[in-house]
Amino acid sequence: MDYIVSDLAICQSQSADGYLSGIPDGKRIFAKIAATGVVDGWVPWYTQHKVMAGLRDSYRYAGNTEAKPIFLKMCDWADNITKGLTSDQVAVMLDTEHGGMAEVAGDAYAMTADPRYLVLARRFTHHELLDPIAAGHDILTGYHSNTQIPKFIGYGRLYELTGEQQYRDGSQNFYDDVVNRRSFNIGGNGDGEHFFDPAHFEQHLISDATSESCSTYNMLKLTRLLFQRSPTVDQAEYYERALYNNILASQEHTSGLMSYFSPTRPGHYKVYGTPEDSFWCCTGTGMENHSKYGDSIYFHDNDTLYVNLFIPSSVRWADKGLSVNQETRFPEENVSRFTLTTKHPVSATIKLRHPKWAKSFTVLVNGKSIKTNSAPGSYAAVTRDWRSGDKIVVKMPMELSLEPLPNSTQYQVIKYGPLILVAALGVDAGDSIEDISTSQVGHSKGDMPEREVPKFKVSAVELLSKIKPASGLPLAWQTHDVGQPNDVTLVPYYALHHQRYNMYWRIMSADEWKKDDARIAAEEKARAEMDARSLDSFNPGEQQSEVDHNLQTLDSNSGPYNDMHWRDARGWFSYDMKVSPTEPVDLLCTYWGSDANGRIFDILVDNTVIATQSLDATKPGKFFDVVYTIPAALTKGKQKVTVMLRAKPGMLAGGLFGSRTMMHTMAATIPTAV
Repeated sequence: MDYIVSDLAICQSQSADGYLSGIPDGKRIFAKIAATGVVDGWVPWYTQHKVMAGLRDSYRYAGNTEAKPIFLKMCDWADNITKGLTSDQVAVMLDTEHGGMAEVAGDAYAMTADPRYLVLARRFTHHELLDPIAAGHDILTGYHSNTQIPKFIGYGRLYELTGEQQYRDGSQNFYDDVVNRRSFNIGGNGDGEHFFDPAHFEQHLISDATSESCSTYNMLKLTRLLFQRSPTVDQAEYYERALYNNILASQEHTSGLMSYFSPTRPGHYKVYGTPEDSFWCCTGTGMENHSKYGDSIYFHDNDTLYVNLFIPSSVRWADKGLSVNQETRFPEENVSRFTLTTKHPVSATIKLRHPKWAKSFTVLVNGKSIKTNSAPGSYAAVTRDWRSGDKIVVKMPMELSLEPLPNSTQYQVIKYGPLILVAALGVDAGDSIEDISTSQVGHSKGDMPEREVPKFKVSAVELLSKIKPASGLPLAWQTHDVGQPNDVTLVPYYALHHQRYNMYWRIMSADEWKKDDARIAAEEKARAEMDARSLDSFNPGEQQSEVDHNLQTLDSNSGPYNDMHWRDARGWFSYDMKVSPTEPVDLLCTYWGSDANGRIFDILVDNTVIATQSLDATKPGKFFDVVYTIPAALTKGKQKVTVMLRAKPGMLAGGLFGSRTMMHTMAATIPTAV
């Protein structure tokens, strides 16, 4: 760390204004921001925030005094870049992901009491999000999740610094919306990095891109901040859930490599980065994740020590002169033991979290049972004069249980205590360990064979009675005479690596299963036909897909709608798509059936018009697909083409909600997009 900070100082010394960045062409990018607010580069403030936060923490946690002036010079530079912008220009700038800039600027103010830094922090307030959420309106559907979470960490910090109610309400309401309405059972959120309609969880279970670990990392930061503001046991419960079932589960324990997503797709697998070629955002935060297991075990106020997590650890409460050592093998055992050390008797309350998943919770002090009157999901409080050598033992039996997917009447996860259990499905003949794990550079392989998973065609009560401990394996379970076509071994999600798995199970009656099997078979056949023909797919309005497909625009806009993203244009927009150099190719475009009012546009392939499309509300309330055959002359000998949607004069092109190139076949049936 000292080496890195020292070299950053050398880099910064070459710029008189405090500029410090590794962004290619960064000075031009920030000069344009300073003049117009327009961000003409890949998330530059997000990148700067990472460097600034690293310098802040080098000073704050490790006492590196060289880091502080470098950090403050970067804050001065950021202030100079943005202080001349109008409010409208600031709003344009903040439409691009900018990380936790409000937080680090607020921390600079806390370090120095210089009011310029507080003004800078306020400048990074994105009112498009904060204002409605602070007013109690959940508008998050369609927004990129990890773009928003650091903003609200910053607003929580601004409340600490200013006491302003909007910052308090915004950070709390956002937290409640994400944790209570928008999170999967493992504690992660989103699909393809975006929030979706909370009513549509079931529709997203087929995804291999759910629960981005960066988002969960930031949700734990927000949880910690809010607990310090106003502690509740629910916050501690969420922290435990996400820590064990998402964060711990995101690292392969042999190589140390991290995964990006935690797929809910049945029969899928964890995908890890590579040592040198996969420095994803979830690699950077991933390294931090696994150094922070001691981060939020203990908290204190003037007279109370909160014990939120059962993790082997030691803590020193300096103001009280009291040290506590916790020994446990949780979750492989349901007991945790605490030994207290102090020079003099100390009067204090120790609050031990009685987890929601523990029906009973026994507390022994120096071998004697203490009556605490705690209930699941509360704190067991023990107040006394503590002496050196005092011992506390807590016992919290764990049981199997079922927990429903949010807003679902059929899908459930199997839990043991706080742990999500998944079926360990092994490796298929068509798989390779390299494909399933560390050789992948992308987030998801895409060409791995599909895997049919066993089904439990029983009631919930019967299912639990058919699950017994598996011999010879810690925390492992085996189903008996219930799985079709076979029973399965269940293990904690965090303990599963290098094989396929299933997380969610449908619990229905036999008649319901029969009807549903027929429906699923028809849907999967249609989807498989489309996937088999597809050469490329483009998701307009989604940042990564637009970068990957070389999006170019003139007078174009984009945004979220109904779990998807759209792009339209008064002028035009174009994107590159893969094609076959030898075979006929179709272009499929997805539109919203209620769009109308002057939406007439040409569709061009390599500057040649292949169709004219008019949207006039022909399929209200539904998405629909239109297939255009690309003339063979436009694809012959080519690996890719440029597709353009160009508005007729005075009209609007789009909105486009999705696009594919597919091998042409007259007999194909194109399923309607959902």
